[in-house]
Amino acid sequence: MSTQKSGRGVKIWRRAILILVALYLLLPIVAMMNFSTKTLSGKRGLDSWRAIFHQPDLIAAIMISLELAGIVIALIFFLVVPTVVWVHLKLPRLRRPIELICLLPLAIPGIVLVVGIASIYRWISIHISESPLTLAAVYSMLILPYTYRSLSASLHSVDVHTLAEASRTLGASTYKMLFGVIMPTIRSGVMSGAVISIALVLGEYTISSLLNFQTMQVEISLVGQTDGGVAVAISLASLLFVFLLLVAIPTTMHHTSKDLEPDPA
Repeated sequence: MSTQKSGRGVKIWRRAILILVALYLLLPIVAMMNFSTKTLSGKRGLDSWRAIFHQPDLIAAIMISLELAGIVIALIFFLVVPTVVWVHLKLPRLRRPIELICLLPLAIPGIVLVVGIASIYRWISIHISESPLTLAAVYSMLILPYTYRSLSASLHSVDVHTLAEASRTLGASTYKMLFGVIMPTIRSGVMSGAVISIALVLGEYTISSLLNFQTMQVEISLVGQTDGGVAVAISLASLLFVFLLLVAIPTTMHHTSKDLEPDPA
């Protein structure tokens, strides 16, 4: 009887904690929806949401941020993930130095980072390009700590050495071994890195503002000075967009990993 009572008590506490966390996460979203749908006269309407499509600068900034997110995710898939896997498999002595380098952005405040890279971006804007897409370089550096830790945790949870040796023994190429065998086993780590990257790119303000690039958050700040409803509406839309990605990315990666699996023959 005492065991059953303790089990019920644990279930009640779990449900209570889940409810509290859900309220903590949902209340700001409900408040944002309430504010963005309330007109000056006190009535309900979607005027703020419709006004988003009449802001050409805001639409352009949103597209730039989405393109930046796509570039950063591509860098994760084709540069960061292979590097971390290769170090884990072939160069274990470099794990600590690589980890230290990847964690450095956490120790550098954003304003200090901007001061350090301002001269670099000034040279880039003069000699290469003035496009905001060049921010992908610094954004890729900012997400390194989170991406590396998620990938490292996933790599330590499976025996990738055995998987790599078995796949090479069966005749798989390096590409098949990496993307068809190892990648599906660390899918959760890659997914976490991708979602964090999207959230960081869509939510970053300090660097893009100080470098005078019109990204989504910079434009939201400017719009918010004249129309708070539109600024809150687009902020809520970006939150919902990231939530949808949390649902869509695992499904997409599951189908992709099936396509990349090596043939039994």
